Amino acid sequence: MRSRLAIFLAALWWGSLSSLGALVVPLLFKHLEPPAAAGAMAAKLFAAQTWLSVACTVLLLLMFNRPDDGPSRAAAQRVLKFVVAGLLLALLVEFAVAPQIVSARATGAPLRLWHGLGTAMYLGQWLSATLALWHLTRRV
Repeated sequence: MRSRLAIFLAALWWGSLSSLGALVVPLLFKHLEPPAAAGAMAAKLFAAQTWLSVACTVLLLLMFNRPDDGPSRAAAQRVLKFVVAGLLLALLVEFAVAPQIVSARATGAPLRLWHGLGTAMYLGQWLSATLALWHLTRRV
């Protein structure tokens, strides 16, 4: 039961990152005018995604704390590094990069660096979720 819940949480984490980054935000910028309105909405969605990522990763970490009837110890060790990396990246984007983007918008400073860094960290988070899900669903 616990291993199925771990797979569900990893799939929810991966699926939400995938749909937001690959579908929802690009559609916002395509259909919502002006671009600043799309950016403001995207920022709110990314913040919500951060908290979903935090919830999924923390619950996964709690599951791996007691792997007796959940994922095996070897699977837990393989997955743990990806879960921790994803959690740290989510928190860094929310508390380090996002405020810099807001500040740059307010002052008119260039956003390219912060958007690029945020995108790279989001991609790293997506890769962490992908690898966690991959290892959790791997047959022994």
